[in-house]
Amino acid sequence: MSDRFSPKPEDKFTFGLWTVGNVGRDPFGAAVRPFMTPAQIVYFLGEVGAYGVNFHDNDLIPIDATPAERKQILKDFKQALADTGLVVPMATTNLFYDPAFKDGAFTANDPKVRAYALQKTMHAMDLGVELGAGVYVFWGGREGVETDASKNPLDAGKRFRDALNFLCEYALDQGYKLKLALEAKPNEPRGDIYLATTGAMLAFIETLEHPEMVGVNPEVAHEQMAGLNFLHHVAQAWDMGKLFHIDLNDQAFGRYDQDYRFGAVNLKSAFFLVKFLEDVGYSGSRHFDAHAFRTEDYEGVKDFARGCMRTYLILKEKAAQWNQDEEIQTLLQEILADDGSTDAFKGAYTPQKAMALKSASFDRVALGSRGLPYERLDQLTVEVLLGVRY
Repeated sequence: MSDRFSPKPEDKFTFGLWTVGNVGRDPFGAAVRPFMTPAQIVYFLGEVGAYGVNFHDNDLIPIDATPAERKQILKDFKQALADTGLVVPMATTNLFYDPAFKDGAFTANDPKVRAYALQKTMHAMDLGVELGAGVYVFWGGREGVETDASKNPLDAGKRFRDALNFLCEYALDQGYKLKLALEAKPNEPRGDIYLATTGAMLAFIETLEHPEMVGVNPEVAHEQMAGLNFLHHVAQAWDMGKLFHIDLNDQAFGRYDQDYRFGAVNLKSAFFLVKFLEDVGYSGSRHFDAHAFRTEDYEGVKDFARGCMRTYLILKEKAAQWNQDEEIQTLLQEILADDGSTDAFKGAYTPQKAMALKSASFDRVALGSRGLPYERLDQLTVEVLLGVRY
């Protein structure tokens, strides 16, 4: 059924081959859904109304595929893209599944592993560009330790920096117009993963030889696993011009990486995230790096995918309502009221402003006694979300 919450191409909703194609295998149980080929997944996503599909190199081409198998897979995949109109906005490399990467890829102690990781990534970047990707994501799932006795973090940081510098130069040398996006996670599968938060990644980027090429791909669940406010990290990335991609899902704090359907757990947090993205005019993909419950068959996976997109669009409408709600906006005007008495101190530093500010008089008692109606504002937000304000 089509309604105002049905996705359109301009919404730029994407899914990974590894998400809707997840067969439901976990550490405690076997697969519960049959394997779908990459081409079948593209047709599946076309049916539910997605805009695009993203992939790790080995989601698309098995690591041990023959040249003939690779050729046929690519032919079928490209035909599915042409038939459905789906695009490939982002690609990435699987540097975590193969046993070769058990001690990391770019940060592994073995220099042969590090060289192989670079080789594999260059081939994967070639593949991504061939299929139209403009963003290339780096998630270092194995770039970490279980014991600090095994690896010097300074050495690991240098290795990671060297790898990214190399790959930036490779992209430039090939004439690729790629944005590289780093994705943080605090732990899992390693006991501790280096550069565990988006903030850490943003600081690290400034140490690279081509920081202008590199941004971040923050993921809801990963920041929530670390007990952090995801919106704040997204806002920081946006403010720095580094929000190159975003992964949407949901997560209960203190759990393993659950990758639930977007908005399934923390609805108010999801609301403020959508509101932020829409308010600032974020124009990139809205990528759902999430997985259907293991209980589902593929009809249930369709419900999951449609649910991710539908929830985003509902929250987008709620955000517009919040922005237009007369009482909410009146409260905000009250909270942000400015009588102009500090105008002389605003703006860039000057010695005159500093001297004037140092000699100014402030009524601390009045400042401390002023009530701020945040309880009412939050309650009105809840009522908007619950659909009782019109």
